Amino acid sequence: MATIESPCILVCSVDMKTGYCFGCGRTRDEIAGWLDMKPERRQDIMATLPARLETVERRPRRETRRTRMARERDQA
Repeated sequence: MATIESPCILVCSVDMKTGYCFGCGRTRDEIAGWLDMKPERRQDIMATLPARLETVERRPRRETRRTRMARERDQA
């Protein structure tokens, strides 16, 4: 069985504004159909991913309990 190249980095969450995955830049339809696509189509999509990821609005990381406690300790 041949290995299929994938841009997936296991950060699977879609930006609601652009419709692109925060991790790889693909759309939901592209992700769902990735295995059935011809290699040329996958390469075409992969060529567009860096530009797509530039348009994704990054959500700020949620403050963890440890970070909040350290911040509160430093403010005291």
